[in-house]
Amino acid sequence: MPVSPSRREFLSAAFFLRAALRQASGARFVATLPLGNPGGGRSTPLGRLLGTGLDARMFTDLSTLSSARPETLVTPNDRYYIRTASPSPQPPSPNRLAGTEVDGMDLSRIDRVAAGPYVMECAGNSDPANFGLISAARWEGYPMAAILDRFGADARRPRVLVEGADPPGPSATSIPGASWIFSRDQLSRALLADTMNGAPLPRDHGSPLRLIVPGWYGCACIKWVTRVDLAADDVPATSQMREFAARTHQAGTPAAARDYAPAVIDTAAMPIRVERWTRGGRLFYRIVGIIWGGSKPTNALSIRFHANEPWTRVEDCPLPSTTDTWSLWSHTWRPASPGRYQIVLRVDDPAIRTRRLDLFFYVREVVIDEV
Repeated sequence: MPVSPSRREFLSAAFFLRAALRQASGARFVATLPLGNPGGGRSTPLGRLLGTGLDARMFTDLSTLSSARPETLVTPNDRYYIRTASPSPQPPSPNRLAGTEVDGMDLSRIDRVAAGPYVMECAGNSDPANFGLISAARWEGYPMAAILDRFGADARRPRVLVEGADPPGPSATSIPGASWIFSRDQLSRALLADTMNGAPLPRDHGSPLRLIVPGWYGCACIKWVTRVDLAADDVPATSQMREFAARTHQAGTPAAARDYAPAVIDTAAMPIRVERWTRGGRLFYRIVGIIWGGSKPTNALSIRFHANEPWTRVEDCPLPSTTDTWSLWSHTWRPASPGRYQIVLRVDDPAIRTRRLDLFFYVREVVIDEV
């Protein structure tokens, strides 16, 4: 299991990165500026579980991701975002999958696999103070393809229901009940995970078994899985599918499960910190961010800071080797004057779908008081 870096360790790594930059360019690091909410308001606490059950939230602090410490790109279990927490002290319900059976199936006969890291994002990751309902982890468990092979083909039931034991209501933010209906093809890379970052799956992350579907929003990655079954082609959409229809970019709220588009994460990007530097007596700023999602790696990322300014290609955006997880980018910026700036990103490739970026979803704000 990755060791969770302490603040001292992170600052030490950042120091050596900055020292290398300083030696190479004669630049000196000054400070890190806070990123804010374009609408103003109070920032959401990071790394602390807020609320209980269906109303629980824990936001990951993304500002500590660093190319100087590649291990920070995998989120430790105790910092991984939480959108719904298991009730305490009791499990959410009796769980037929607590041992090794899926409706009588012996999982111990199925070869386990290790996979990831995969980035997972909550479909409701809409808090502009930090957008912290996103994390990346490594998983280990049972491939869904192998489980479905044991079920065999059934022309009358070509779809697959995965159901979990959600905490009971009442809730101010969600509808009790967690299940999603997939085609078999959609589960070709999925697994029922019981291990997260080399450790037993934590209760709040779905113990004893959680569905992991690479590249899909977290609402489809069912926690506390209790049932895997085949379903007819005309089966109605589940309450979970209907609840998250808008947040997974469906065309309305389809009545039938077969009419739901895959709940995949489009290519997206956002800044995670702003650093102030000085060189030769002049200030400049370094924007550090992440890019994730989509089915095709890209580095065609552009940035701007005012609506009336032209777009500028991001200065340092290496082509990611995979879209399974996030990658870091950085950009040098010299604002013309002090003020409040909004950091906006786009992908300059019309072949890549970017629905949330097109809506300026991940805009972050920074106040510059020195130039």
